[in-house]
Amino acid sequence: MDRARRPRPVLTALTALTAALLAVPGITALSSAARAADADVAVNGGFESGLTGWTCTAGTTVTSPVHSGRSALQATPAGGDNAQCSQTVTVQPNAQYTLSGYVRGSYVYLGASGTGTTDVSAWTQSAPDWQQLSTTFRTGATTTKVTIYTHGWYGTGAYFADDLTLTGPGGSGTGQPPAAPAGLRTTTVTASSVGLSWSAVTGATGYAVYRDGTRVQTVTGTSATVSGLAASTAYSFQVTAVNDAGESARSAVVTATTSPGGGGGGSSDLPAHALVGYLHASFANGAGYTRLADVPDSWDVIDLAFGEPTSATSGDIRFNRCPVTECPNVESDAEFKAAIKAKQAAGKKVLISIGGQNGQVQLTTTAARDAFVSSVSRIIDTYGLDGLDIDFEGHSLSLNADDTDFRNPTTPVIVNLISALKTLKARYGAAFVLTMAPETFFVQNGYQYYGTGKWGGQDPRCGAYLPVIHALRDDLTLLHVQDYNSGPIMGLDNQYHSMGGADFHIAMTDMLLTGFPVAGDPGNVFPPLRPDQVAIGMPASTNAGNGYVSPAEVTKTLDCLTKRTNCGSYAPHGTWPALRGLMTWSVNWDRYANGEFQQNFDRYFG
Repeated sequence: MDRARRPRPVLTALTALTAALLAVPGITALSSAARAADADVAVNGGFESGLTGWTCTAGTTVTSPVHSGRSALQATPAGGDNAQCSQTVTVQPNAQYTLSGYVRGSYVYLGASGTGTTDVSAWTQSAPDWQQLSTTFRTGATTTKVTIYTHGWYGTGAYFADDLTLTGPGGSGTGQPPAAPAGLRTTTVTASSVGLSWSAVTGATGYAVYRDGTRVQTVTGTSATVSGLAASTAYSFQVTAVNDAGESARSAVVTATTSPGGGGGGSSDLPAHALVGYLHASFANGAGYTRLADVPDSWDVIDLAFGEPTSATSGDIRFNRCPVTECPNVESDAEFKAAIKAKQAAGKKVLISIGGQNGQVQLTTTAARDAFVSSVSRIIDTYGLDGLDIDFEGHSLSLNADDTDFRNPTTPVIVNLISALKTLKARYGAAFVLTMAPETFFVQNGYQYYGTGKWGGQDPRCGAYLPVIHALRDDLTLLHVQDYNSGPIMGLDNQYHSMGGADFHIAMTDMLLTGFPVAGDPGNVFPPLRPDQVAIGMPASTNAGNGYVSPAEVTKTLDCLTKRTNCGSYAPHGTWPALRGLMTWSVNWDRYANGEFQQNFDRYFG
């Protein structure tokens, strides 16, 4: 079929019959008594809770244009995809329903399938402004589920939809969503969590918990614990009740302030704002070799790059210092160890970083896990290091197709890595510094895609670090995601952000400090990290990697996140003056660029 040709709307037999009946005096579509019992049985038809309740092939939510409220659906057909968004709702048999909604764009459709009688749709050829579409249907004698949908047409550009409703008897038999929960109160409050409880609601099958206006989890009982919070921070909470007919209004707001921090998260003696840098210790490149003793005092955490495996699956890690043939100015082992002690005496942390671009580490077996623990311990003990940085890249972490719950991973390479890191933490104690430097692909991309279990065909590395970060969040000193060498990533505003400016760093960091739904599932929320656990990864210079930003853009990033000033087009969900600082690749490249990155950090934080 030529896609330039558009199908004509079909007047269904049900539509024609309805029109004929309405022309007869005394006959109306629904009695007033029936109308009084009807309810809107669609969930989140205004898209105020993102895409909650909807399954979309190419959809997102936007704040402009909207028909009402704060959000609307935007979907863009491409190739053989008409950008359909749909949801399946519970209905009653032999019941009359009206499907209605507002759309904007060219060739936009609104319809219902699986009605048990005649499936229906309405459409508009051109709606430069909001236009209401409406259609009606009657369910079959045994129909209890109906799918409602909206979609565009091939090659016609983006369309918008808002305020979609399906009015009729609710599937629960009451035709109404439950009442809003009462009695919401806080229970146990810690430095990183708040417990909540509320009264049961008649007819509710579950409850949704909101933190600062964002839905963060769903539960079936009348209590919940919201974790991953920042210490000494005020939060607001609400709860809604849910059943087959929809979601209730939100409860009254309760607020709680978490207690001061002091436990977990590795070493507590880092400065309030720290500068983290990688030192080329096992190789030289265009940046040249820098002796550890010559690293400027501005660097608070120095990651020795890199410890690498003897083979991808052995788990046996070796740290081979740069040979004199490649690095003529390399120091002796004795000088290197003395420099480590001098840095530590000055309050700096020196870590071994495992992995890097060429160091693929896949702990596929428990034997590899055990070899990893013993060989990493040997490196730490030999050089008297403060801890470990995990810089797994490439295919080191990939999820099995059925591994869809970041809280309970089943993929061996992830389970074994978590076990190995917990063992190392237990071996060295509370002072052990544990940091991670994943790429955005492995972390923030989990917002859209998480492995292949729910998103067949997607790269199994999407979000693969999330189970590791979550399992180690109480032991993790710093997470500094590499905000470079990255493709466009969708932020919490459901817009794609690209490298090259402050907005990218603000959007990516906001996700870590706010938390985000994994794989688009609003009931599967990755909890936020504490701001003192987060540093922002940036290239030190144009030579160091794609994604370099100028000192002015670095300053804008820090201003927006720590002061909520100087923000660009992306509005963060909070203000985090306790943000730990910055990480860069690398100390060597920064020295090559005359210390631009280090000096800008010093100017900003004094």
